[in-house]
Amino acid sequence: MDRSIALRGLGTLVLGTVLAGCASVAPVRYSELASSAYLADDRSDASGRVPYRYSTSVDWRSYRKVILEPVVVYRGKDHQFGDMSDQDKATLAATMQTRFAERLRSRFAQVRERGPETLRIRLTLTGAVTNTPVLGTLSRFDMAGAVYNGVQAARDGEGMLTGSVIYSVEIFDASTTRLLSAYVTRQYPGAYDIKASVGALAAANAGIDKGADALMAQLN
Repeated sequence: MDRSIALRGLGTLVLGTVLAGCASVAPVRYSELASSAYLADDRSDASGRVPYRYSTSVDWRSYRKVILEPVVVYRGKDHQFGDMSDQDKATLAATMQTRFAERLRSRFAQVRERGPETLRIRLTLTGAVTNTPVLGTLSRFDMAGAVYNGVQAARDGEGMLTGSVIYSVEIFDASTTRLLSAYVTRQYPGAYDIKASVGALAAANAGIDKGADALMAQLN
């Protein structure tokens, strides 16, 4: 048997075996979130990235300033970190703080005190999945992986053996403390983003970038 064919076959077998024992982590309505009681199924989100949402009628353009609270790592029993280390959780939280602050700075003046025309945004990291070492990258080239990832790419779905990040966003009017918007989201890179498949937290980091862009799209 041709060695390259044998290797491809082995890759397909290994990938199939791993997939059989793995499933995407589906976010829940985390019980210890301040907005938990307000969250409802978001049936308008066909991608599945935002399964739960609470929204009110808001003129976002009337806000010019923002308070970004320090990112919180969720400690509730219904967290979805699996066996992820505390160090990796802290690393992801720090990345979220930096990336979201960068995006918000392009639209808002970042302040520390409550006042008029000011939003207060709370980000809570509730879960994450690391990339599967080696196989995650291999799946971008393996025949079976290429077919699966092609379908997922067309539907903006999650790639094979790819990590992800799960978090909540709660947005308040800083002067009244009224909850304006909240949602739970699971973010992940494009199915063919090879760069995001290399390194345990690379996919989660790419998901953070996507999530920060999605928040800015809402607020603009």
